[in-house]
Amino acid sequence: MSIKNQAERKVHPQTDGLGRRDFLTLLGFGAATAFARDLVAEVKAAGAKKPNIILVLADDLGYADLSIHGCKDIPTPNIDSIGRDGVRFTNAYVSCPVCSPTRAGIMTGRYQERFGHWYNPGPPAQSGTDVGLPLTEITIADLLKRAEYKTGLVGKWHLGLDPKFHPMQRGFDEYFGFLHGSHSYTKPKGDPLNLILRGTEPVDEKEYLTEALKREAVGFIERQGLDPFFLYFAPNAVHTPMEAPRKYLDRFPNIADPKRKTYAAMLGALDDAVGAVIETVRRKGIEDNTLVIFLSDNGGPPQANASCNAPLSGAKGTVQEGGIRVPFMMKWPDQVSRGKVYDRPIISLDILATCLVAAHGETPKDRVVDSVDLLPYVHGKAGSPHEALFWKFHQNAAIRKGKWKLIRNDDGTSRLYNLSNDIAEEHDLAADKPERVKKMADMLRNWEGELKPPLWAGGQPGARARRRQARNRRAVSA
Repeated sequence: MSIKNQAERKVHPQTDGLGRRDFLTLLGFGAATAFARDLVAEVKAAGAKKPNIILVLADDLGYADLSIHGCKDIPTPNIDSIGRDGVRFTNAYVSCPVCSPTRAGIMTGRYQERFGHWYNPGPPAQSGTDVGLPLTEITIADLLKRAEYKTGLVGKWHLGLDPKFHPMQRGFDEYFGFLHGSHSYTKPKGDPLNLILRGTEPVDEKEYLTEALKREAVGFIERQGLDPFFLYFAPNAVHTPMEAPRKYLDRFPNIADPKRKTYAAMLGALDDAVGAVIETVRRKGIEDNTLVIFLSDNGGPPQANASCNAPLSGAKGTVQEGGIRVPFMMKWPDQVSRGKVYDRPIISLDILATCLVAAHGETPKDRVVDSVDLLPYVHGKAGSPHEALFWKFHQNAAIRKGKWKLIRNDDGTSRLYNLSNDIAEEHDLAADKPERVKKMADMLRNWEGELKPPLWAGGQPGARARRRQARNRRAVSA
């Protein structure tokens, strides 16, 4: 829905300059009462202070690795506080099981396949000048700038290396971070084609990278004056490489597995960073009118970083729940009561509309926007934000409609799951419900007909992922 700043609303031509008695005579008492009620509501909306917006996007976080999700070996009190103090979405998804396409969807509020952004860019040396978020797309930062927000990005971009794709060409006033998909936490010059940048200038960063990003996020908030701000805080934790200082490792003496211990240390540093951001907002006295959203860009890759997605099946790179269902929580004390849980399916694309409606901004009119404002549903609106959600990655595709999820395998066969009682996707019901399979498969094909071909080639899923998918199919059919 397009939202205009109500302060710019035109005065009703028949009432401009009229006194109250003339107004009532002209319209009649009943009509005048209704008009006045609507006018008061719109003026009230116009006077509402625009919230500050902080979007925190973790990288490769396991679904089960937050204590609010039941994790026992890694406490995450600061991340948890966002869900405790606001709303936690228990059926939340991203639009792709890997990093760059998900980020493209978040930035635009559109299924990224609509504009050909299907895959991660290749390594920096192989990423051409046309590999990145297409310049035809309008970002959430562009739209919030139009709504008079100050905008900043701290962390991972992963939407193009060429200067024309730089965040400060895509709506961000400030930028600190790196442009490609991963970066050493301890070696700022580890890849000369993917340096840490302040704006467009390389930085010889001395701090552990998660701590440096924390410092920059806090600094951005502290520099803001009275204007509302949008901070996109995108740390690369807990993405590989697995690197953590001793002070974080020492927090977890009871974790024996070295990789899991390092993962815990990296997640501990991330939780500290989120805590510092929240504390800065609190210290500035702006917490009540600050909208904070936290999620991960995809499911965890256990083989790579020792993350855990239990009880979900699959992992990063798959369209099983473990690849696309993610921790997702939001708080805005002025608008959202503490401790809410919302269980209807939502998707990361919804961030754009939710933020724009809150900011009295406008969504583009010249393209399909898949994003839906979540706040009315959080406040009790009936129904679901989406009739169905869709995914496609390489030769695998999926659709979720209500409690049902259909996965189309790379060999053309289908699997059907009732997620209301089978979140682990263990019981394939496709043979029992052929009519439902056909209906959902038809919906999936219709959606695929709206998509553009990939703008660049993507690497195929790794051998481990292919073997895991094959094992899952064999286990279900056994």
